[in-house]
Amino acid sequence: MTDAASIEKLILDVTDPETGLTLNETRAKVRVLSESPLTVGVTLGYPCQGYQAQLAQTIASRLSEQGVSAAIDINVAITKHKVQQGVAALENVKNIIAVASGKGGVGKSTTSVNLALALAAEGASVGLLDADIYGPSQPRMLGSSQRPESTDGKTIEPVERHGIQSMSIGYLIDEEEPMVWRGPMVTQALQQLLGDTNWKSLDYLVIDLPPGTGDIQLTLSQKVPVSGAVIVTTPQDISLLDARKALRMFEKVKVPVLGVIENMSTHICSQCGHEEPIFGQGGGQSMADQYHINLLGNLPLDIRIREHADGGEPTVKKEPAGEIALAYRQIARRIGAQLACQSKDYASAFPNIVVKND
Repeated sequence: MTDAASIEKLILDVTDPETGLTLNETRAKVRVLSESPLTVGVTLGYPCQGYQAQLAQTIASRLSEQGVSAAIDINVAITKHKVQQGVAALENVKNIIAVASGKGGVGKSTTSVNLALALAAEGASVGLLDADIYGPSQPRMLGSSQRPESTDGKTIEPVERHGIQSMSIGYLIDEEEPMVWRGPMVTQALQQLLGDTNWKSLDYLVIDLPPGTGDIQLTLSQKVPVSGAVIVTTPQDISLLDARKALRMFEKVKVPVLGVIENMSTHICSQCGHEEPIFGQGGGQSMADQYHINLLGNLPLDIRIREHADGGEPTVKKEPAGEIALAYRQIARRIGAQLACQSKDYASAFPNIVVKND
């Protein structure tokens, strides 16, 4: 069984062990590049730079089991996916991923910045928007106090740090200055930060939402082209209660929820390494089962995560080969794969038709 159609079917039936999805589910493309020796190209819709060689070996082994010897050439082509109906796509941004929690204090902002860095480490072009106008934290976590520049007087350039583009109201005000603004001003500021930033060819823009389900979340869901949302929670019942509210909000506005991340799953003692589930166990999995969504991963309550973020070098950047960074990268791959399962946005493939009266 060596014809191209049979080889394609075999490969598309392969389950990526990292994501739990078949290559067919993530809309991978397969084509024979050469027949002698046999080389097969596999184009994925999600970044997996740190795992690419291992996945190629998994595919080659599957073919070998069927008596087919082939070299596997994996490449990545991240496409733009559908957003809410009636919301215009953002120029130079393929996909927007909203990270929400419903409740403060669950480590959502730290998770957001590490996920953005993890997606970049996997080979994607990534931006990070700090949507918490009242309490911006991303400038501190990225270790930058740089003021954004404007080359044309109309748009502002994103601040580039650790290989990602970023924008935050925190770059425009003093760190200790409070934002004493009413809701309409806050939502207008969010839209300006998003739309007036000169993002440069992003595969993913990660938006770090403030806690709750208020004005900013409503503005985001109704006016910002969101490709998918990720919910961050802890195993604690009170955190899960608010996380469910965030999930239901996205359901109501037709934004697909890509999955839930259980943060602070276990506490790791910095002295002896002992792990203990001080906030309970299984909350994230229970929520995922209840709402038929994916548990994207579990992250520990580890002092290094806090220290690295406070020091301006989040864990994925500070300890890229460490166990925690690898956990963030696995979650990032799963997010990318879940998004790749969504329908593509074909609107951008068609030109705008303009009728003029001569």
